[in-house]
Amino acid sequence: MTSTPDHPTSTPDRPASAPDRPASAPDRPATAPGRPEPASSPGLPAVVGQAAWQAARDELLVREKAHTREGDAIAAARRRLPMAELDGTVQVVGPDGPVPFLDLFQGRDELVVYQHMWYDGAPHQGQCEGCTMAAWHLRDAAYLNARGVSLALLTTGPWEEVAAYVAFMGYTQPWYSVRDTAGPIGGGMGHLSCFLRDGDRVFLTYSTTGRGNERFSGSFALLDMTPHGRGEAWEDNPEGRPEGNHPCWYWRSDADGKATWGPTSRPVPQWTRPGATPVDTLGRQGPCH
Repeated sequence: MTSTPDHPTSTPDRPASAPDRPASAPDRPATAPGRPEPASSPGLPAVVGQAAWQAARDELLVREKAHTREGDAIAAARRRLPMAELDGTVQVVGPDGPVPFLDLFQGRDELVVYQHMWYDGAPHQGQCEGCTMAAWHLRDAAYLNARGVSLALLTTGPWEEVAAYVAFMGYTQPWYSVRDTAGPIGGGMGHLSCFLRDGDRVFLTYSTTGRGNERFSGSFALLDMTPHGRGEAWEDNPEGRPEGNHPCWYWRSDADGKATWGPTSRPVPQWTRPGATPVDTLGRQGPCH
């Protein structure tokens, strides 16, 4: 695959012939070059000519390149972190019963795991919406596997509940229960963690949580490119843009597609699953863990 430039090659401004339009169409006033024009609807970006748009885009590109280079430098520092050895014979429970953690590498030298929170005894709609977003984006590890990295999902739920949930969601990546297992394999959930194998020795090399988990989601990256972003109140938006909602507000919806975290909601991917029906309770019996 050939590489592409960081932005489209700019072309000299030239007059363009106007397309045919009905005689009744109102004339649109011309905009002076480089002078912003209000959009038709309130709260939208200013309208400028292509040359002015390209100049603004190129100005932002300088910052984007600096951000990329800083990210590369942080990744280089991450690769230089020390590592902590752990017992690779610790048993985790999967579809074939208890297996040693070492088996999760599937013969590869590196392993990435997502540690999925769990609500004991809750029906499918009551399981964690944030962890559902992570797991849904991690459904295919083909490119990781090609690079020599395995992927597994761990959770503290009892295996019989986990197995039913995995089947309902249609997940094909390996899942394991780490109930009553100490960290870093078990313990606190809601983490992305990386492990390295050297023969039969296993090491923890990296772990992150909170917004550090956003690496699992291409949706975040795409939303951050759009004019309205994630639609969340914490974002720094220009004056006049729609007021944001609470963080993660669109991660659950009801049967009609309306965003809600109420008792009629499911994590949004569940509505694509066969047999997903309207609900009237989350069925949670306690906090997640």
